[in-house]
Amino acid sequence: MSVKKSLFEKRKLRNRLSIKNNIGHKLRLSVFRSNKHIYCQIIDDVKQTTLCSSSTLDPDVKKSLAGSGTVEAAEKVGRDIANKAKQNGLEKVVFDRGGYLYHGRVKSLAEGARSNGLKF
Repeated sequence: MSVKKSLFEKRKLRNRLSIKNNIGHKLRLSVFRSNKHIYCQIIDDVKQTTLCSSSTLDPDVKKSLAGSGTVEAAEKVGRDIANKAKQNGLEKVVFDRGGYLYHGRVKSLAEGARSNGLKF
């Protein structure tokens, strides 16, 4: 395993452990990013279900994008997940960035979700 990958895994485990110890029964907004796309989902860890999800592959988001791997695309995905959460009656979540640094596309997704009323 490369050093970079092992550091990512350590950050991911540290972040997840911190979230699970401190959230209680709140919902979790989990983020995954690849080189081309970004995905997010709101998860209920108690029931082990995904309540809603969004990504740059969703037809509503995809039609308004110039490129799917950009900061602007991540912000639109954040707005979309916040709208879906509002429709499901969800307001408060805990942001789970995984092992990714809070920078660039991950930060943009979080700010987009916050701007549309999702609280974390």
